[in-house]
Amino acid sequence: MDAVRRIAVVTGAGSGIGRSVAVALAEAGWSLALAGRRPEALAGTAELAGGGALCVPTDVTSPAEVAALFAAVRDRFGRVDLLFNNAGSFAGGGTPVEDLDPATWRQVVDVNLTGTFLCAQAAYRQMRGQSPRGGRIINNGSVSAHVPRPHSVAYTATKHAVTGLTKALALDGRPYGIACGQIDVGNAATEMTRRMEEGILQANGTLAPEPVMDVADVARTVVHMASLPPEANIPFVTVTATAMPYLGRG
Repeated sequence: MDAVRRIAVVTGAGSGIGRSVAVALAEAGWSLALAGRRPEALAGTAELAGGGALCVPTDVTSPAEVAALFAAVRDRFGRVDLLFNNAGSFAGGGTPVEDLDPATWRQVVDVNLTGTFLCAQAAYRQMRGQSPRGGRIINNGSVSAHVPRPHSVAYTATKHAVTGLTKALALDGRPYGIACGQIDVGNAATEMTRRMEEGILQANGTLAPEPVMDVADVARTVVHMASLPPEANIPFVTVTATAMPYLGRG
């Protein structure tokens, strides 16, 4: 990529996949804007990424805060070349559908779907109007965008919806040089997936530990997607722990 086109916004950057991707992007030469709810966590990621990142505490469900995030990025860097749309919530996970509180459902929809849309919309507006025009949006889906886990109706529904959002953004971005792709991750080793190594509910009702993979393997894949020239795109890629019960019958 041209050295001018190297400004990346990472949401959910304070931990897990977001932190790992931010560090990998910094190592690949990108300048970073880090967004998340916890200022101290963002500062920790910025330190791991070598310092110099713009940290903007942001609630992605708030249109005003998302607008402020992209205004801060524009003021600091003048443009946006990459959005890694990573912020997400697994609230309500483990709750049977008949017991799920509608307020929890709305919370997950607000973060996983509306928040992803708001950040993509703000990035799209910036990318469409900047010179040189264009950029790339990478949405963090999940293998739950394809198949559910037991008792994960809100998370699964929103990740399926993110797939539709990715397709619509990829189509609508064509006239403006805006590419959109999605990475669907299964069992990357983060704080959120630690319980998988201890035992997690399976479709047959049993509890079983599941293999995990290094989160750095996810980060390397995102960096590869981000490094493609403007005329190339990876619409969808799935990265999983090799032996996790995803393909086949378990």
